[in-house]
Amino acid sequence: MEEQNANQLNIELSEEVAEGIYSNLAIITHSNQEFVLDFVRIMPGTPKAKVKSRIIITPEHAKRLLIALEDNIEKYEAINGRIKTSPEPSGFPMNFGGTMGQA
Repeated sequence: MEEQNANQLNIELSEEVAEGIYSNLAIITHSNQEFVLDFVRIMPGTPKAKVKSRIIITPEHAKRLLIALEDNIEKYEAINGRIKTSPEPSGFPMNFGGTMGQA
């Protein structure tokens, strides 16, 4: 029991971080030392997008993240059905495929 408690990690989550940040685009780059994951939010009708969060990880952690994502997607699809993906169009449609509104 004591050995189990010694290996436990207490992780804190602030209220601000717990709210999360919406992202609908991820840009991934790498060097020989790290992977950089930029999470971006693109809004319809806006020609500019901002990086909302940047995560920098080691190649080993990138591989672990890939394995964890694959595992979680398999579990999700077992309960909810296959996630449908569409081929990526060239460029990013600024109207998200809908009609453009006017103000």
